[in-house]
Amino acid sequence: MDSKSFVKGTWGSAIVDDLSPQDGDILIEGKRGFDAFASTNLDFILRSKGITTMALGGFLTNCCVESTMRTGYERGYQVYTLTDCLAATSQAEHENAIANDYPMFSRPVTSTEFAAALTGEEELSGSSRAEY
Repeated sequence: MDSKSFVKGTWGSAIVDDLSPQDGDILIEGKRGFDAFASTNLDFILRSKGITTMALGGFLTNCCVESTMRTGYERGYQVYTLTDCLAATSQAEHENAIANDYPMFSRPVTSTEFAAALTGEEELSGSSRAEY
């Protein structure tokens, strides 16, 4: 399959205005496959900043996000998957990944739960089979 999706400099790769990088943001470039760690300096940047926890959202729930989640887990990061910040090509694929795959390698939580935990308003209790 020779997809023209996400080609640099085209509409399909543009960042929506609400998520545009701000001054001081770190951009990770070079992602060429499913996993955001492969062919990028993501791991180096996270480790150099002392970051040990990651929260993931994106597209596809059961492909790119899941690949990045698994690699993050294997590299020792505490991974949270934001269940309401994901999308897939079908509801069934989306729900299956969150229910069956995500708990093995991450702690699936909503963005509201994650934000509340960051501000100290709430403790995260999402179900997880992953050991931290």
